[in-house]
Amino acid sequence: MNQSEQHPPVVAREILLPFILVTSLFALWGFANDITNPMVAAFKNILLISNFQSSLVQFAFYGGYCVMAIPAALFIKRFSYKAGILMGLALYSAGCFLFAPAGWMMAFWAFLIAYFVMTCGLSFLETSANPYVLAMGAEENATRRLNFAQAFNPLGSLTGMLVAKNMILRHLNPATEAERRQILASAPEQFQQIAKQDLDVIIGPYLGLGVVVLLVFILFLVSRLPRVAGEDHRRVDFLGTVKRLVRNGRYIEGVVAQAFYVGVQIMCWTFIIQYAENELGLKKEIGQWYNMIAMTTFVSFRFICTYLLKFFSPGGLLLSLATGGGVLILGTMFLKGMAGLYCLVAVSACMSLMFPTIYGIALKGLGDDAKLGAAGLIMAIGGGAIMPPLQGWVMDQGPVNLGLTVLSSTRASFVLPLLCFVVIAVYGFRTSKIHGHHYT
Repeated sequence: MNQSEQHPPVVAREILLPFILVTSLFALWGFANDITNPMVAAFKNILLISNFQSSLVQFAFYGGYCVMAIPAALFIKRFSYKAGILMGLALYSAGCFLFAPAGWMMAFWAFLIAYFVMTCGLSFLETSANPYVLAMGAEENATRRLNFAQAFNPLGSLTGMLVAKNMILRHLNPATEAERRQILASAPEQFQQIAKQDLDVIIGPYLGLGVVVLLVFILFLVSRLPRVAGEDHRRVDFLGTVKRLVRNGRYIEGVVAQAFYVGVQIMCWTFIIQYAENELGLKKEIGQWYNMIAMTTFVSFRFICTYLLKFFSPGGLLLSLATGGGVLILGTMFLKGMAGLYCLVAVSACMSLMFPTIYGIALKGLGDDAKLGAAGLIMAIGGGAIMPPLQGWVMDQGPVNLGLTVLSSTRASFVLPLLCFVVIAVYGFRTSKIHGHHYT
């Protein structure tokens, strides 16, 4: 047996171009995620709402994933991965264009609807692209293939952060929340004018994104994508598949771990700006700069950890990184000054591997059930809808007296990310020690 037969390529040469095309989607939804995270702080200042209310941006954004995942999976099962991708791109683009009427109305609820429609589209894209990439080659290196494709997701995220920093945050009116409240009390019309101008600044990049996504839709429409194993089996055995998935302990635990992972990721990246602003007095655009450093760290360690998977078990590496993430969160909570912010930035190194690794572990060996199984893992992204508002609510409360020390509400709120890392660490341990004999 020759070397190529012993070790099939991660991506076969004959499907390289379709693989590149599908991989581009990972960057596209990464852009949407991370142009949106800083908008939580922006809407809070523009509309003078609480941390909890502004966090509803994430509730709407990640709620779309949760609501649409199962319908998307059934659609893909009935038609094809390509049809799912096209539907996702259409909804993604439509959601972007809804920002225009939301801005004209100056209605926060309308922006939330736009975000929800966007992520209904992203749910289709992720439910299609993730299992499609897993199926585009040998099962033995499917996790490595997905990790490689997912490595381009943070490149899109970093681009989204740059756009948010340079095209949105930098151009917002510099008036602080206190100054805006004074203007609202003394000159309501002037406040409305400032808010309208700021909302127009937000709208522009989203409309541009809608045009880009529409062009990508056209590119996929005219492209030929290879069909993969099981794609021609269109009969939907919904209840039977659900029963098999529920009996699969590794899969169910993976869904839970994924929900907590997405929650911790979104909390850390959403509230890094508030941490820098509330604890260190830094401006929002400076806080976003540290968010970009965190994303650069995430990108770098994604490639490093993908390489390390050649030598370490996925569960063991997941356990180690979750433990490291928990230690860094403790530093974020208890270390004063810039040290706490540096710990929060460094958490991204520990998060870099988690999403695709949990995804690959949970779907291992599911065969055709992977389509509906993938939907469950995309539904788990709903963790990003629930946990940021909870953290925002904690931030709205007063300081927490622990006896030996007093934590500000901002620092205390990071107990939620800490709990998330505990759950992920338990899954990593169980994967390597309990489910390990099934994951070879």
